[in-house]
Amino acid sequence: MNRLLTIFDNSGIEQRFSCVPADWFLTKRTVEEKHRLYVKHAVELAEQAIVRCLKQAGAEAERIDQLVYVTTTGTVTPSVDAYLYNRLPFRRNLKRTPIWGLGCAGGAAGLSRAFEYVTAFPGQTCLVVSVELCGLTFIADDRSKSNLVAASLFADGAAAALICGRESEFARGPKIIATQSTTWPDSLDVMGWEVTNDGLKVVFSRDIPSLIQKVMFTNVNEFLHEQGLSLDDIGAYVLHPGGMKVLKAYREALRLGQDSLAHSEHVLRQYGNMSSATVFFVLKDAMADERKTGYGLAGALGPGFSSELLLLDWS
Repeated sequence: MNRLLTIFDNSGIEQRFSCVPADWFLTKRTVEEKHRLYVKHAVELAEQAIVRCLKQAGAEAERIDQLVYVTTTGTVTPSVDAYLYNRLPFRRNLKRTPIWGLGCAGGAAGLSRAFEYVTAFPGQTCLVVSVELCGLTFIADDRSKSNLVAASLFADGAAAALICGRESEFARGPKIIATQSTTWPDSLDVMGWEVTNDGLKVVFSRDIPSLIQKVMFTNVNEFLHEQGLSLDDIGAYVLHPGGMKVLKAYREALRLGQDSLAHSEHVLRQYGNMSSATVFFVLKDAMADERKTGYGLAGALGPGFSSELLLLDWS
């Protein structure tokens, strides 16, 4: 056990945030308790993220046409977006699209689906909000390596982004040019959840870094080639930091310089891996960097085994 605890020392994470206090993790919790905590905190955090996003964008909830809610760490019916509808002044005919089960790739997928929606309806706006309460999935008496690895990496977080059609008055920031979704066959056991009597138990293959090295170069290059671009044209990377080993695998697979994933590293160090919400934090970090120009590549990996990629343009 002492040998496994060094996992925390090597995570590269300096601080993380949790919706429950540290002593909550010392006691075994029921599935019902975890569920009730998820609903309470997910709704509150999602509302806070939305209010901040709309204020920064200079937009009002009444002007939103579609609301996409992304999560993997809890389930509730009606879905959390319905709770948000009853707490914020959205209009009655708001379109609601909950996305569940895409894990760390969910945030990038939510942004992609929002982009496709506003491409079809260029005068409309889509609000994407992601909430992940990874800590609530912790199983106190599970001493497996996968549970400890997950405990060393995962954190709680929430974020929101406003995706606008080209005719929307709120359109600003980087443009999304194209997206790509990829799922590799016979890879269902790479990552995900097992549903147990104690709740969600993490599935986290040790082969993830080697899989990234094996498939991502071709996957990214095919995507860029369709847009008439190559890796040489990418000036900023907005990649989900699954962990230090994942970032190292990205560098090796895409042949990147040491500082190319600085935004991802910063978010991992300050917030940990917040599953689907993390890519929003990396995007915010990149948007605040005045040195960026030209094209950017955003992306994340998730269960399936799958990849979500977005081509950004800061010009």
